[in-house]
Amino acid sequence: MAAGVLADATDPWIRWDWVGRHIPVITAALLQHVELTAIAVGAGLLISVPFALWAWRVPLVRDPVFAVSGILYTIPSLALFAMLVPFTGLSTLTSEIGLVSYTLLILIRNIVTALDGVPADVREAAEGMGYTKLRQLVRVELPLAVPVIVAGIRIATVTTIGLVTVTALIGQGGLGQLILEGLIRDFRTPLVVGSVLSVALAAVADLGLLGVQRLITPWANRRR
Repeated sequence: MAAGVLADATDPWIRWDWVGRHIPVITAALLQHVELTAIAVGAGLLISVPFALWAWRVPLVRDPVFAVSGILYTIPSLALFAMLVPFTGLSTLTSEIGLVSYTLLILIRNIVTALDGVPADVREAAEGMGYTKLRQLVRVELPLAVPVIVAGIRIATVTTIGLVTVTALIGQGGLGQLILEGLIRDFRTPLVVGSVLSVALAAVADLGLLGVQRLITPWANRRR
């Protein structure tokens, strides 16, 4: 956000005249927040699926995969961004590497748990029909696991929306930029706007994915 966009103000929690004049700034911050979140969750899912399938198929690698993803999850976000900046700079790549790493533990564990939850009799029936391992996975196990996997995506998405605000410290951050500018300038309006929109975005994403989960659950149950 360009310097000087935010002006000095007195004490009111919200100045609607400021909001009206800065709709493009607020909209740009919101769109960047959505973009950073979508990229992080999408990339995290692409990385998590093969590792989760590997961990699920090969019990010996399950604990190491969980351990590595758990270590990444426990690294404080500011420390992780600080370690990345010398190599990738104050860039979107830096923020996405950090954000993606925090999705892996949630998604990998959730996918493995979802596949473990497929009833044994359903697997036996698929094997009795001559399904190969790959066909059984694609046609039977993954469809039955989808509702639980979506539940994990919900958690990862809401968590990522919150973490995106922290990336404002490296020049990204979407709505976090408004929060940071409000704190720096001691100006409540952008602070309130950024905070309220972040919470609203998380709530909308959670409710939307909950709706998707409820829609696909009956479909998955019919496949049992």
